[in-house]
Amino acid sequence: MPDPQPQPPPNHIGTLNENLLHAALKTWYAGPEAATEVRVDGYVIDIVQGNLLVEIQTRGFSQMKRKLAALTAEHAVRLVHPVAREKWIVKLPLVDGDPSSRRKSPKRGAVVDVFRELVSFPHLLAHPNFSLEVLLIQEEEVRRFDGRRGWRRKGWVTEGRRLLDVVERRLFEGPGDMAALLPDELADPFTTGDLSKALRCPRRLAQQMAYCLRAMGVITQVGKRGSAYLYTQNTDK
Repeated sequence: MPDPQPQPPPNHIGTLNENLLHAALKTWYAGPEAATEVRVDGYVIDIVQGNLLVEIQTRGFSQMKRKLAALTAEHAVRLVHPVAREKWIVKLPLVDGDPSSRRKSPKRGAVVDVFRELVSFPHLLAHPNFSLEVLLIQEEEVRRFDGRRGWRRKGWVTEGRRLLDVVERRLFEGPGDMAALLPDELADPFTTGDLSKALRCPRRLAQQMAYCLRAMGVITQVGKRGSAYLYTQNTDK
């Protein structure tokens, strides 16, 4: 596998329009030694640690599909994705001089939330040059009032996300690592409804997880129970 040739791009290409959460995670992950914003094979890479190229993506895996496919052909690549285990909502004041409000969201994220994004390229985890790392974090979501844009939240729109802490990290280097996310108490065969109940997650997320695991060869569709598909885990993964 050829070593990447670090060539810092002019004017810090890649830092423009970089959101606060992405910037903070890049600093945290890189530490004092790794190179950041390095051009490799025509792409700007967030972090280069020796022979490993690290890309941090806070959301929207689909826009990374072409880049990751090209880079994994010649380099070891790791995609890092944060999931908010705990979140605080900060609302900026409507009037200058007034205090901001801050409350804790009742929602708690989990590692399996990564499947919401991984549906864009589930097969890639089977590539020997690709790995995925999920960071469970504490974050603040900053909102400001904009009556023209924020009708879904009664006028409030997200201004940005701030990293408070990284509380856990989970590395997946192949389909077998993903198989460990299936609950031990899961029936065999199982439906996505069974998976949803075992994980205590929305049915939609269970369906996304099943889609990804099937594409990776971790599970196989073996029939139907009524209108629901049945799956069984492949023991060789």
